[in-house]
Parts: sequence; C-alpha cells; structure tokens
Amino acid sequence: MPRRGRSTVRPRALLWQALVLASAIALAAWLVSNTLDNLARRGIASGFGFLDSGAGFGIAMSLVEYSEASTFGRAFLVGLLNTLLVSAIGIVAATVLGFAIGVARVSSNWLLARLAGAYVETLRNIPLLLQIFFWYFAVLRALPAPGRSLELGGAIFLNNRGLYLPSGDFGTAIPTVVVGCAALLVAGLLMRRRPVAYGGAGALIVVLFVAALTADWQAPELRGFNFTGGLVVMPELVALAVALASYTAAFIAEVVRAGIQAVPRGQVEAARALALSRRDVMRLVVLPQAMRLIVPPLTNQYLNLTKNSSLAAAIAYPDLVSVFAGTVLNITGQAVEVIALTMAVYLAISLAIAAAMNLYNRSVAPRGA
Repeated sequence: MPRRGRSTVRPRALLWQALVLASAIALAAWLVSNTLDNLARRGIASGFGFLDSGAGFGIAMSLVEYSEASTFGRAFLVGLLNTLLVSAIGIVAATVLGFAIGVARVSSNWLLARLAGAYVETLRNIPLLLQIFFWYFAVLRALPAPGRSLELGGAIFLNNRGLYLPSGDFGTAIPTVVVGCAALLVAGLLMRRRPVAYGGAGALIVVLFVAALTADWQAPELRGFNFTGGLVVMPELVALAVALASYTAAFIAEVVRAGIQAVPRGQVEAARALALSRRDVMRLVVLPQAMRLIVPPLTNQYLNLTKNSSLAAAIAYPDLVSVFAGTVLNITGQAVEVIALTMAVYLAISLAIAAAMNLYNRSVAPRGA
C-alpha cells in the first residue's frame, strides 16, 4: 500500500484547521450580533460609557474616597481594591500558617504531628462557604454590642460591629518609603542578593519604627451607640480573611509536607552526620531543596484563594463581585460589559500572581536548570 506523502497530509491538516477556525469565528460573530440585537430591543445601550454615570449608592468599606455622588467607575475601583486587600491578607496569612502546619506534619513530636493532621483533614473537607458563615455568624456576630466591647489596653476594641484600632497620621511620604523598602526586600529575595534583601528589611523596620514614634495616634472613643475615630476593620473582612486563610492553609500544609518528604533521605542523614541540629537541617538542607517542588502547586493555591474571595458576596463584603457584578449590574443592566470586565480583572490578577510565582520559581531553581 503506497504511503501518503507529506505534501498530501499537510494541506489536508491545514484545511481542517482553517475550517475549525472559521467556524469558531462565525459562532463568535453570531453570539455578538445576537447579544447586541437583544440589548437594542430592550433599549440598553452597549459600551462602557455607563462607568462615567453617577452611582447613587453607598459602599460600607472603601480604601479610596467614595460617596454616593461618585461614578460607577469609582465603585469598580473600590470593589477591586477591596478584593486585592482580602486576597493579599489571605495569601500572607495562609502561607505562614500553611508552612507552620506543613512542617508540624513531619515533626518527630507525635502529638504535634497528629494535631496538624487533624487540622488538615478537618479544614479541607468542610466547604469554604460554610466556614465563612461560621466565622461571620457564629463567631463575630455573637460578640457583644459596642457598649460592652472586649478591649485591650483601652485602645483596641472588639465587638459585633468590627475591630477598632488606633490610627495615626503618617503623612504622604511614609507610605511611599515603606513601599520602596518592601520592593527592595522582595527584589533582593528574588535575585538572591542577601545584602540587598537585608538592607531592604532593615530599612523597612527602621521606617516603621520611626513612623510609629512620630505619628499622631488617635484611639477609638465610644460616643453614643458606637465608636468614633481610629481605624475600623469590618467583621465581614475579618470573617472572610480568616476563612480564606485557614482553609487554604490546610492545602498549603499538604503541599509543604509533600515537598519536604520528597527530599532524598540521604541529604538529611548527611546533614545530621555533620552534627547539625534538627532546626538547621530543616532550614539549611531540607527547605531550600523542597521549595523547588513546593512553589508550582503553591501557585495554584494562591490562585484558588484569590478566586474564592468572590464568595464575599455571601456575607455582603464589598468586593468586586458584590459591588460591581452585583449592585452595579442590577442598576445599569449592562450585563455583558460588567461580567466581561469582572472576568477580565480576575484573569489579570491570576496571570499577575502566576507570573510573580514563576519568577520566584526560577530564582530558587538550581543554577543551569
């Protein structure tokens, strides 16, 4: 039987690919045309011009200036910043907690290892939404009213309306310097330049210490039925951050445990033969090698945490989904634009996290790999 020549197979493959591509383009064009026709029949104008219109609704928590007279675009920015805030808090807390529990899982202490195992098996097998409800309704909402708040040192108060902390006026230069020092620290870690990293960490500590000494602190005061002044952390943020961090930490702990146990046993025995303590063996030998295996699945957990933050709508935390894909969508009716922009934002955040973790992964990879 004669063999088919490459000249016969290649044009046929190209033809099939062209047909599939043309079909996909035709389907997309039909969907867009059908959507625009349906919007026109309902009198809904397409486009993003609605972002410049007045919002007319308030938002309980905002990291930037916002009022009912602000635009829908401003409301989008508020929701985006709130999403980034709870995601950043959750990632940092989940990483610290997850690494601690992961190391405890392989500890020679029987009780510590069993407690860590119980934490992992319990938290990761309970739906995240139920954990959010638990922290919000069963824990935070059960706290006393502002008049009977739990207090610490007469400056920190905790009640069912939130956590009230002293706030200070640091000026506009201090945050810029702090961000610069933190960037220097991260750059030093990524480039494996310890002097740069140590310099950034030292400068950051000094700046924070000086800012704490020179700031004009204002403590919360109970006036009437609520506190005024200071910094307020709303219970929705606390419940969501705690649930995201504790839930994701259970998965990170398993990733850390698997990475540690993947390090060859001979490496550990050789380190112990050099009379290194258990702590030094873990810090100098095991973890540096385990990180090469931990970072890729750790990236997935960071992405999952960021996307899971959209469950904030269940407890009315004003994140991007609740504010923009919820309130703004209901007011404007611009479903296509709002949902498309919301999905694009989550995609951009996920790609940014993945790119940063890939950069770190290359920095910890063996030289020449």
